[in-house]
Amino acid sequence: MERKQLAPGVHLSYDPAEKLNRCRISIHFTFPARRDTATAHALLPLVMERGYAGCPDMTDLTKRLARLYGADLTVDGRPMGANRNLCISVSGIKDWFALAGEDLCGAYLELALGVAFHPCIRQGAFDPEAVAIEKQMLRQSLEDELNDKRLYCMRQAARVFYGDSPMGIRQEGYLEEVEGLDGLALAQAYREMVDSAAIEVMVLGCTPGQAQRVEQAFLAELAAVCRRPRAVAPFMAMPRQQTVHKTEYFDMVQAKLCMAFTLGRPMDLKEMAAYRLAMALYGGSVTSRLFLHVRERDNLCYYCSSSFQSFTGSMTVNSGVEPGNAARAEEAIQEELADLCTGPITPQELEDCRRGLIAGLEGVEDSLGGLESWYAMEIIRGGPITTPAQARADLAAVTEDQVRAVLRRFSLSVSYLLTRKEGPYV
Repeated sequence: MERKQLAPGVHLSYDPAEKLNRCRISIHFTFPARRDTATAHALLPLVMERGYAGCPDMTDLTKRLARLYGADLTVDGRPMGANRNLCISVSGIKDWFALAGEDLCGAYLELALGVAFHPCIRQGAFDPEAVAIEKQMLRQSLEDELNDKRLYCMRQAARVFYGDSPMGIRQEGYLEEVEGLDGLALAQAYREMVDSAAIEVMVLGCTPGQAQRVEQAFLAELAAVCRRPRAVAPFMAMPRQQTVHKTEYFDMVQAKLCMAFTLGRPMDLKEMAAYRLAMALYGGSVTSRLFLHVRERDNLCYYCSSSFQSFTGSMTVNSGVEPGNAARAEEAIQEELADLCTGPITPQELEDCRRGLIAGLEGVEDSLGGLESWYAMEIIRGGPITTPAQARADLAAVTEDQVRAVLRRFSLSVSYLLTRKEGPYV
């Protein structure tokens, strides 16, 4: 992966990905999350994906993608700690597979730049009909959150855990604000993003000449923008606190338990390999302690897994349990963490987790999506860019003591339980 700066706050990354038969052009906008624009930024990707000034009709856009041998256009919004990332991505087969010699890369470039810099804004506002349709979709998604109890439990735990901190700004937006959004407010949020966000252009699977063409076309678009780039928010972490227990009652068979742990300080990127192996060992794999002990041996839950968020220095454990087993499951989850910190770790279990992680990293370069996700995360984290091969080497060198050291830093902050009230289930 080659990366160079095109302008203040703007970079281009390029990987020829010669072994793959597809290419991909993506434009990432990364910017600090703001409470006053959170719902607008949740709605923005939905509206932008409907088309752009050169192809404003969704049906025409779908037909155009089909004529490009089934090319894909996606516009996604993603949380990155106290930042938000909006990514416009177009991917399809490489030019030399075109049956009639079409300039496919040029078409992908036009689509990506069109969506990024020429959305359907007229008289300073997004199209009212498009905004109304996507507002209904966003509203429905927010209202349906409660129907997915696992997702609801995770989000409720996060809301208690992060509180009013920048990391607690909801990426999915706020239901009570959806109705008040209009095309004018959405256009304003879009312009602020383009003017101030850190921008990463990623060109994957293209020839050097095509990458140069992307660079020149992008710079031409950028010249028309009055940029005022802002720095992205740094890594953060919630302070340690006395554990908060919250319970909500629903008419449900399977209870949901989400536990949020904090490091108490931002993580050190140099320890990323140790955190990856620690998560796999604790609850991130089928050979983890939570899976083999809490789920399989003790039969305390239907599922139980852990995950680590580098941007926020936090770990979450999610599980589905019998309502009567919730307290025992929470205790067992904490006991497994304590045992890893102080008790024996067999060489076999450590190596099983290590091999699983390394095998997963070996597949990163087998798809454009894998490559983009990997390098986009490396870039947004802000440290030295690590290749998958380097990450595999780092994992191979992690010791048992390093795993213990990172696990000992976690302390439980929030335990959130969704369950039914005592008594027979009706």
